[in-house]
Amino acid sequence: MFENRQDAGRQLGRHLAEMGLTASVVLGLPRGGVPVAAEVAAWLHLPLDVIVVRKLGLPWQPEVAMGAIGEDGVRILDAELVRMAGVTPAQIDLVEQRERETLRERVARIRENRPRLDLAGRTVLLVDDGIATGATATAACAVARGLGAARVIVAAPVGGPDAAIRVNGADQVVCLTSPAGFRAVGEQYRHFDQTTDAEVATCLAAAVRP
Repeated sequence: MFENRQDAGRQLGRHLAEMGLTASVVLGLPRGGVPVAAEVAAWLHLPLDVIVVRKLGLPWQPEVAMGAIGEDGVRILDAELVRMAGVTPAQIDLVEQRERETLRERVARIRENRPRLDLAGRTVLLVDDGIATGATATAACAVARGLGAARVIVAAPVGGPDAAIRVNGADQVVCLTSPAGFRAVGEQYRHFDQTTDAEVATCLAAAVRP
């Protein structure tokens, strides 16, 4: 169990360094993944940026992801879950419209007019605080590919045993730990308070820039 996201990031960074993993830039998934990514970036001496994604929750059970959206119009859906749950296209559009507005507002608050790092032809390391459904990480991979990333590695302190097959679009998925009976990311942290946009902006401002 990790003490908090900073502890998890330090442990993950050390593990990635010991693996000999190489990348050009670390990209945190706001909000909770950014404090983890900041520690990983510091450990690997790499610049830090973000890819902003939003979960698309079921209309009547928002905590269950039926997909995710990302910057630049990216949208991915869990077609099987959508079918089994009987979600209509109109319901999906309504959820997406709401989350798209939240995503735009979050991008503005987090980036604070700071330009995105150039990903063209580079190996990027996407970092989150955990992998549950894999939907947000999959959306982030799609965004990174759209921005020209040549290779995408996804890393998290914790994920389910099937995390690697839940994330589509990654060349490699690394989880520091995959506990048996994994149910939720927060269960693997002693302190799992919600990360604010201000904390994300602070992490970015303090990080190494190229």
